[in-house]
Amino acid sequence: MTDLYILIMSIPLILLSLVVHEFAHGMVSYRLGDPTPKLTGRLTLNPLAHLDPFGTLMLIISILKGFGFGWAKPVLIDPRYYKNPLKGSVLVALAGPAANIGLAFCFGLPLRFFNQGWWPLALTPKLASLLIDFLYIGLLLNLGLAFFNLLPIPPLDGSRLVRYFLRGQAVLLYDRLEPYGFLLLFALLFFFGDAFNRFFSFVLSFGVSLITGF
Repeated sequence: MTDLYILIMSIPLILLSLVVHEFAHGMVSYRLGDPTPKLTGRLTLNPLAHLDPFGTLMLIISILKGFGFGWAKPVLIDPRYYKNPLKGSVLVALAGPAANIGLAFCFGLPLRFFNQGWWPLALTPKLASLLIDFLYIGLLLNLGLAFFNLLPIPPLDGSRLVRYFLRGQAVLLYDRLEPYGFLLLFALLFFFGDAFNRFFSFVLSFGVSLITGF
């Protein structure tokens, strides 16, 4: 697949994947009693309410490299509304990656069925190839978003899960890292980019194999 072909196929998938990720954060927080996502206009599937230009650009560049990671505008939440703020924050954080994993199954399971011979007879070879590429990019993109956001680097979603298990001074130290989270992330990519790419590719390959069977 050429870069232009991948880019054209990826744009609607990127919009869908980022919007569903952020919508899931907002909806879970709202269901836990927090009105903030609704008051700030984030309980919507309108991409304009969610997209971060730089995070979207990172997603486009990374998908052209064979995997996808990026981010949208974080949903504002107020854990004080939750009955259990610590547990509620973890549930809200995990909702985004869980939504992407759900989308990954939506894109990947048809590929498993196709591989087992369940093939729509009405499809021409050209349309079939187009459909397979579309499903595969959607699968790869959503797995990449889920795994990337589960990294334990503040303010990514995985950091909320790590924070849940910390106590005492460790919590304070971890919270102090949050303003520098993206600097830490870029340092990781700059100094350990090759190792990170190999690990990320391995995780994605495992996820693809698990869902599609090949």
